[in-house]
Amino acid sequence: MLDFEKDFYSEEVTAIVGVDEAGRGPLAGPVCAAAVIFPKGYQNEDINDSKQLSAKKRDALFDEVKRSALAYGIAFASADEIDELNIYAATQKAMKEAISQLKASYQLILTDAMPLKDLSVPVVPVIKGDAKALCIAGASILAKVTRDRYMEELEKEHPEYRFSVHKGYGTKLHLEELEKNGPLEGIHRKTFGPVKKYYEKQLTLF
Repeated sequence: MLDFEKDFYSEEVTAIVGVDEAGRGPLAGPVCAAAVIFPKGYQNEDINDSKQLSAKKRDALFDEVKRSALAYGIAFASADEIDELNIYAATQKAMKEAISQLKASYQLILTDAMPLKDLSVPVVPVIKGDAKALCIAGASILAKVTRDRYMEELEKEHPEYRFSVHKGYGTKLHLEELEKNGPLEGIHRKTFGPVKKYYEKQLTLF
C-alpha cells in the first residue's frame, strides 16, 4: 500500500496534490504531466507506479483514478516547447499547467522528485515518489496512459513511424525509422541526440 502522504495530513492540510510526468526520455512526442487529488483516506492496492503496471492494468486504473479523484488535471508540453525550453523546464511547465486545472482546494503538492517554484502552496519533491505516494502514482498513471494514447493516434497520421510500439523512445526500431524517413517537424525533438545527429549529418551532405 502506498501511503507516504498520510504523514502530511493535519488540521491545516486536508487535501494533497500528487504530480508526475511521462515522456521525458523519448526522441519524439510531447511530455505529459498530470496532477491528482484523492480524498483523504482513499485506498487502492492496485494503484502503483505506472512503470510497474501492464498496459492493460494501466488502462483500467486510468478510469478508476479519474472516477475516484476529487480533482485531476492533465497537460502537455510539445516537442517544440521541449526544444525551446529544455526538457526539465518543459516538464515543469506541463506540471504547473496540470495543477492549474484542478477544480478543488488543496494545501500541499507532492511531486515525483521535481521542484516547482512560484506556486501558492508548499511543494515537496519526493524521490521515487510514484512508488511511495498514492497521489503521485495516480498522477503517473494518468500521464502515462494519456501520452501513450496520444502517440498511438499520432501513428495514424504518420504510419511510417510505429509510435504505438515504441511511443517515441529511442528504440532500435525508432532509430531505423528515423534514418529511413527523417524527423517529423514539430514531433521529433531536435535537441535530443539521435535527432540532432540526423540534422547534423544532413548538413554535411551539402
